[in-house]
Amino acid sequence: MAIAKKSNINIKVSLDENRVPEELHWSAEDGGVENQEAKAMMLSMWDAAQKETLKIDLWTKDMPLDDMKMFFHQTLVTMSDTFYRATQDEKMRDTMKDFCEFFAEKMELKKE
Repeated sequence: MAIAKKSNINIKVSLDENRVPEELHWSAEDGGVENQEAKAMMLSMWDAAQKETLKIDLWTKDMPLDDMKMFFHQTLVTMSDTFYRATQDEKMRDTMKDFCEFFAEKMELKKE
């Protein structure tokens, strides 16, 4: 099948003199996102040749700790959903969701 279209997602990271992120902005033309500010990001890509995950985890130095806890929790919940869509493994999805509930409880996160 031929490639019908290519699309770009751009991430701009502004660093301080110690190379610590001060600002994160991202754009996704096809998604209607233009220079949107973010306080944290996690990007994982699969290297099929090496059979390993390539990762970029960044957060700005002014990211509040409570927001970081919520960010991790929401990311874990999303990963559970994504895992299920990719594998149709209900048992493991449910196990992952149980962990997400445990994580939220231990982090004392409010139910939204």
